[in-house]
Amino acid sequence: MLNLDFHPSGRHFLQIPGPSPVPDRILRAMSLPTIDHRGPEFGALGLELLAKLKQVFKTEGPVMIYPASGTGAWEAALANVLSPGDRVLMYETGHFAALWHKMALRLQLEPEFIGLPGYEGWRQGVQADMIEARLREDAEHRLKAVCVVHNETSTGVTSDIAAVRRAIDAAGHPALLLVDTISGLASADYRHDEWGVDVTISGSQKGLMLPPGISFNALSDKAIAASRESTMPRSFWAWDEILEANRNGYWPYTPSTNLLYGLNEALDMLLDEGLEHVFARHQRWAAGVRTAVEAWGLEIQCQDPALYSPVLTGVVMPDGVDADAVRKIIYERFDLSLGMGLGKAKGKMFRIGHLGDCNDLTLIATLGGCEAGMKLCGVPLAGSGVAAALEYFADHPLRSSDSCNG
Repeated sequence: MLNLDFHPSGRHFLQIPGPSPVPDRILRAMSLPTIDHRGPEFGALGLELLAKLKQVFKTEGPVMIYPASGTGAWEAALANVLSPGDRVLMYETGHFAALWHKMALRLQLEPEFIGLPGYEGWRQGVQADMIEARLREDAEHRLKAVCVVHNETSTGVTSDIAAVRRAIDAAGHPALLLVDTISGLASADYRHDEWGVDVTISGSQKGLMLPPGISFNALSDKAIAASRESTMPRSFWAWDEILEANRNGYWPYTPSTNLLYGLNEALDMLLDEGLEHVFARHQRWAAGVRTAVEAWGLEIQCQDPALYSPVLTGVVMPDGVDADAVRKIIYERFDLSLGMGLGKAKGKMFRIGHLGDCNDLTLIATLGGCEAGMKLCGVPLAGSGVAAALEYFADHPLRSSDSCNG
C-alpha cells in the first residue's frame, strides 16, 4: 500500500504556492458525516455559503461553485460567454496565462496572445496600455473578451486589474473582462464589482485554505446576458441550471458535500478575522520573505516592486545554478516542498508560498531550510536571510499589541 504519510518525525513543510496547508479547524469540519444533498439541511448550508462567498469576491452578483479544479472554472468561464470561432485577447504573464491560452485554442476559439517578449516578460505584470492599443485597433469589435491573470502563480506577479478595466473603457470597447484570481482570492485584495470584472475565476486550494476540488465563477449581469447568446457546447459547466438550483441552496448535480463543509468553515475564519486584516497579514509575510531574499543577495522573480505578490515569492538562482537541484536537496534534507519554476522559468527559480495555514515561525523555518539547502548546493549568499526576516517580523508587528512596547 502506498504510504502517503511517510515523514518520520515532525510535520512536512508544504510551502508551495498551492495547494496550501489546510488548517486543522477546516480538516475537522470536513470530517463531519455526509448529508443528503437534496435535503433541507443541505439547502440551508448552500444558501449560507453562497451569501458568504459574495463577501469574499466583493460582489453583489452570483458566484458559481463547481466540484472541479481551477482549470474547470477556466473552461466554464470561456464556454458560457463565448462561441466557437470568437476572438479573445489574452495577456501572457506566465505559465498559467499560457495554459489558459492553450485551453482557448482547444475550445476552438481564436485567441490573440500578447505580452512582453521572452522570459523577462514573465517578470512583469499586465501592460494595460498594450491592451488598450489593441482594442482601439479593433474598430469592428471582433474581440469578444479580454482574459488576464490577477496573481500569476508561476511568477509571483500581481497585476493591476483596475487598470485593465480602465484600458477597456478608454478604448470604448464592449469586450468582456475575464480574470483568473485562482491564487489571489482571499490572500490579495480583489474587487469583482468595483473593478468591473465580468467573470472571475478562482479555486479552493490557495487563499481559501482548502484542499483542491472546488472552483468558482463570479458573474456580472453582462456575463449572464452573454451566456444566453453563447453557442459553445456545454452541459456540466452551464450557468443557467446552476443559477436556478442555487436559488434554494442546491445544485443540479451532486456537489462535493464535505469540501463544502470545509469551505463554510474557511469563509467563517476569513470573515471573522476581516478581509483587510487577512490581506495585511499576507503582505507582511511577503515583505519578510523578500527581506530574506534581498539579504541573500538574490533576485526576486517579479521586477516591479509595486506588483510583488502577497501570496508567493519567486527566488531567482544565479547563472549556472539549477533551481530544481536546489529544491531537491531542500526537500530531501529538510522535508520542505517549494514550488518549481514552470515553463520559461524552469530551472531558473523556485517559489516560496506564504499562504494557507501559516505564521511567522512557519516562514522562519522555511527560510532556514532554503538557506541551508542553498549553502549545501554551493549557492553564494551575501548574508543570512533568516536573520533578516527575524528582524523584519520583530520590527513590523501586525498589531501594536504584538510589540514589547505595545
